[in-house]
Amino acid sequence: MPLSVAPATLLVSNGHAEDLISAALARELRRRLPEVPVLALPLVGGGGAYAGAAAVGGPLLTLPSGGFPFGSLDNLRADLRAGLVQTSLRQWLAAHASGHEVGRVVVVGDTYALAVGTLAARQVRGAAARPRLPLVHVQPLVSVLYGEGMTPLTHLRELNALGANVFMPWELALGRRAWRVYTRDAASARHLARRGVNAAYRGSFAMDVLPAPEGDLSPLRTGAPVLALLPGQRGDAQTSLPVMLGGARALPQMQALVAWPRSFAEVPELPGWTLEAQGDGAVLASRDETRVWLLRGRFSAILHAAASSGGVALGTAGTANEQAAGLGVPVVGFPTAGPQYVPGFAARQGRLLGAALTLTRPEAPDIAQAVRGLLGGRRREAAVRDGQRRIGQAGALAQIAREMQDEFQANEQ
Repeated sequence: MPLSVAPATLLVSNGHAEDLISAALARELRRRLPEVPVLALPLVGGGGAYAGAAAVGGPLLTLPSGGFPFGSLDNLRADLRAGLVQTSLRQWLAAHASGHEVGRVVVVGDTYALAVGTLAARQVRGAAARPRLPLVHVQPLVSVLYGEGMTPLTHLRELNALGANVFMPWELALGRRAWRVYTRDAASARHLARRGVNAAYRGSFAMDVLPAPEGDLSPLRTGAPVLALLPGQRGDAQTSLPVMLGGARALPQMQALVAWPRSFAEVPELPGWTLEAQGDGAVLASRDETRVWLLRGRFSAILHAAASSGGVALGTAGTANEQAAGLGVPVVGFPTAGPQYVPGFAARQGRLLGAALTLTRPEAPDIAQAVRGLLGGRRREAAVRDGQRRIGQAGALAQIAREMQDEFQANEQ
């Protein structure tokens, strides 16, 4: 279905990483089609990523799970108490109403987001008499790689993640109504195409939203290989950061740098460590002879430092771990109590990243042993190769925006 001339583009997204990808696509669309307004309907969180990129509308929903209600029973209970059902219904109504105001809908997210976008695009029977709107789905979550090596029994053990491990029949049905579905890897695009979906792979969404290094870290560097500590955006950091610091103490041959994404007031209790503020964006953690910098706003700089120094990442994160792997930095992870990097999520990411991710127990000796095994040799070579191959290169969002622009302008003529 060609994209039609219309007053605005609606972006529907549902998650932190999804918002980042969607906002980056919004900036690409605005650069190419400055006369077309861009609206955003974030289904999870406050939509802060859209600042300066799109006008945010609809009811906002901040969830205790950070958008992972089915990661565990505790996550689901907490999200239900936070108004998951009531606010979601209001968002469906907002999506339906938005369909009267826009000319096309772009979904960045999972099957649930696609269902909301399908309603907004009037791609359901009885939605309205108005002609159906063009629908684009950017799918950064599901991959056939997640199902690699899984048997029916292992699928049963991960029923709560079934819709993330495989493309479900209802997603295929919705995808067939879309103008195009863009996948996170070529294997997934081939899988969907064989099932009647107009699917395409254009590159890595995760690498598209990795910024250039935010500054020069050389004044802090010791010359040792960098151990990039990536506790993640979510509540996992409260329990994973102390474990990571224990691992750093067991690796004196490396320099640990923490990519801390939140306010320093949210740093968890770190028994035995002394914390000293070093300006607005840095805290120095000390224990015996170990010195570790906690840095805000330096995530990309830390990853690039690990890549250039032959280092390793220690991560309990989703997109951040993938970006490290995509840069050629081997990742060591361990399961947490949640809400995101629970054992099932860690296992799924292990299937996605292959040799690029080594999973271990959350104990300093195990972590140190895994990291040392990735500092050189064939294991490191395999990890670097798998990470770069499975994540892919940047450039997807620019290509998607270019294809949308071409269809938009072809319909104008």
